[in-house]
Amino acid sequence: VQLQASGGGPVQPGGSLRLSCAASGYNLNYYAFGWFRQAPGKERESVAAVNWSGNSKTYAESVKGRFTISRDNAKNTAFLQMNSLKPEDTAVYYCAAGSRWPARDYQYWGQGTQVTVSS
Repeated sequence: VQLQASGGGPVQPGGSLRLSCAASGYNLNYYAFGWFRQAPGKERESVAAVNWSGNSKTYAESVKGRFTISRDNAKNTAFLQMNSLKPEDTAVYYCAAGSRWPARDYQYWGQGTQVTVSS
């Protein structure tokens, strides 16, 4: 199983980015997807998660109302729409897939995609 995260890049404060996490090698339609981020010098933190059907989602308090997680099972892909970005959102963002909900242990991880919010 491979997870390919993409969509990161530089953006100005207040801007938007949409991250994608494309899975290959296995059908993850019955897995939860999660997005995590790690800023320099900080521990990795959970940003958002979505269950297999997409009808249950969780968010970190710091991103509620600004970020939206979603998934397209037909494409074996998860997304993270990030709006109203702030400099403190700057981090490497990772996607992961796990077989349980609420998600605890994630079995599969993608490589990171850098998000830099700066003017």
